[in-house]
Amino acid sequence: MELLKPDLGLMFWTLIAFLITLWLLGKFAWKPILKGLEAREKNIKESIQAAENVKKEMADLKSENESLLAKARDERAQMMREAKETRDKIIADAKEQARQETNKIVSDAQSVINQQKMAALTELKNNVGKLVIEVSEKILRRELSSKDAQEKFIRDLAENIELN
Repeated sequence: MELLKPDLGLMFWTLIAFLITLWLLGKFAWKPILKGLEAREKNIKESIQAAENVKKEMADLKSENESLLAKARDERAQMMREAKETRDKIIADAKEQARQETNKIVSDAQSVINQQKMAALTELKNNVGKLVIEVSEKILRRELSSKDAQEKFIRDLAENIELN
């Protein structure tokens, strides 16, 4: 039962040992422990603040990225419109140029045809003129007494004439 009732001396020495331990802990251990805890608390606060800043930056980057994507889409659509307009213009210019060349070729061909037609008519007139002169010359060289003989002679000449 003595263990249940501590002695006054035991309590005194226990108190002295406790106070010395408390003083030693306060002098050497608590300050570094408190400094370590404060540093850790500060580090945790800074990490939380840094995470919040990163989160905010990520949100800003996300909105900026979305804005850049929208801008890129608009630019792509603009480029597609410009390319389509350029294509349509090139096609229209090519059609117009082809139409002009076709008209020029047709006009040149008509000019050549008209020139050849005129040359053929001139040659035909010249040949007819030569034939008339030859027939007239043959008629004049031959003296015929009757009209029937003259007509028969003219018919024979007309049948025997070769056209060039």
